[in-house]
Amino acid sequence: MTGHHGHDHGISPDADRRRLAIALVLILSFMAAEVVAGILASSLALLSDAAHMLTDAAAIALSLVAARLAARPAAGAMTYGFRRAEILSAQANGVTLLVLACFVVYEGVRRLVDPPEVEGALVVAVALAGVVVNLAAASLLAGAQRRSLNVEGSLRHVVTDLYAFIATAVAGAVILVTGFARADPLASLLVAALMLHSAYRLLKASGRVFLEAAPEGVDPDAIGRELAAEPGVTEVHDLHVWEVTSGFPALSAHVTVRPGSDCHEIRRRLRDLLDERHGLHHTTLQVDHERAPDLIAGIEDRRRA
Repeated sequence: MTGHHGHDHGISPDADRRRLAIALVLILSFMAAEVVAGILASSLALLSDAAHMLTDAAAIALSLVAARLAARPAAGAMTYGFRRAEILSAQANGVTLLVLACFVVYEGVRRLVDPPEVEGALVVAVALAGVVVNLAAASLLAGAQRRSLNVEGSLRHVVTDLYAFIATAVAGAVILVTGFARADPLASLLVAALMLHSAYRLLKASGRVFLEAAPEGVDPDAIGRELAAEPGVTEVHDLHVWEVTSGFPALSAHVTVRPGSDCHEIRRRLRDLLDERHGLHHTTLQVDHERAPDLIAGIEDRRRA
């Protein structure tokens, strides 16, 4: 049996961590100002944007924490270290998004029925400032090397929030021009839809990791057939493909080879195939020789005797 460890996944370099930290400070500072503005303007759209920014901040904070935890070496009972801490946090983040979105939908529907007076000018001003802040945060994250899916996920959060601010700015402009106060709760419902979409993706992705499903885009049956078709291989069984954490897939399998074959050479060939064709860097292959027919017959004769 052999284990093959490839590239170290999930560890952001110092430059990436600095970019994440700056983006986090930007978003938290603006979120606090937006909560105050949302209360003063009686704008649910602004408050729902602020709630979504809170989840952006949580996603970026998660990236920073996961990067530090992933750098810790495996020890004792934690044979993979703390790599799955990010999955636990992603699931918590998804549940929070879901709860906040349900609250925004409830409040949005209530305000559609009985719309309050909304300060359109303040909504437009804050939303446009939010577009600028999110563009700055997105450019920071886009400039990172993004080797970790954490950083990529944080970027997606910020870009989603950027769209939400554009919707809120449009709603504020509509209120200013036409006086149509229901534009604000309509914009908040759009933000809630974006939050629900993000929550679904987070919960689905984290749930797949916890259930040890194969990574998205990986077909274990196809991989098994590909391994079994290699010269010298007679059978591949007990094949498992799962994710230790996002961006860290792993595979284990029991491989049977023909009698007299060089099992070590076949194992190396299969390992390289999995690495190069499928990006599976962490593989454990148990390779055994198939029993020769005459040997099996001899064993059965002795048993009968």
